[in-house]
Amino acid sequence: MSQSEIAANYGTVFENAQGSKKTYISKKVNLKFIPDKVTFSQYTTTLIKSPDYLFKFWNSVFLVVPIVFMQLAIAALAAYSFMRYRGKFKSFLFFFYVILMLMPYQVTLVPNYLVSDWLGILNTRWAIILPGGFAPFSVFLLTKFMRRIPGSLIEAAKLDGAGEWQIFTKVCLPQCRSALYSIAILVFIDYWNMVEQPIILLPDASKQPLSVFLSTINAGEVGLAFAIATIYMIPSLLLFLHGEDALVEGITNAGSVKG
Repeated sequence: MSQSEIAANYGTVFENAQGSKKTYISKKVNLKFIPDKVTFSQYTTTLIKSPDYLFKFWNSVFLVVPIVFMQLAIAALAAYSFMRYRGKFKSFLFFFYVILMLMPYQVTLVPNYLVSDWLGILNTRWAIILPGGFAPFSVFLLTKFMRRIPGSLIEAAKLDGAGEWQIFTKVCLPQCRSALYSIAILVFIDYWNMVEQPIILLPDASKQPLSVFLSTINAGEVGLAFAIATIYMIPSLLLFLHGEDALVEGITNAGSVKG
């Protein structure tokens, strides 16, 4: 739809949502889904005329991709340790991980801000990447999955002369392939849509991801925001469609050996 057509059909809805005082819409709203005239001006503005939106898109990529890989690497090593070596200290540490996982972002934002300021990384990508890379969710999920790997499989590898690193890389990681893929999808989608962390830890608007812009649209940018949101959801949608089977298997699979 053109900007004028969007304003005519949806302008009342978005104007009513602006400001601190929100009221019910008193007049009839005509919500049209098929435009009278098809135009790609919003996409032209987003992709060609205003490169700031593409810069923000790449800001999102440079923030989220390192977080995903860091979480996968740290979760794989930590989960293997929790699975292989049991004890009171490890049980307490795993319980501590669960407590951290239950805390919302709003609770941990202030400590993250203070630590980032103390380390001198405030207003840099590391202020987002480091807390995200050490998030406990992936450790918890992968530990629960690894603990379902049959012990006989590990004992057989030890009898064949495999060391800990070989057991980890040749036995455990192949068994957890679907779990790792499902974790990557969930972590990517979670941090791809983050808003609170960049607003607090990245005061410089030029370093913030595109998700922050989408959370601050106004009535005059509705058409542009729709176009940007459509482009912005493509990576998450493609990742989900490509790994849908692995996502379901990683969450529901018991980690047993077939055959």
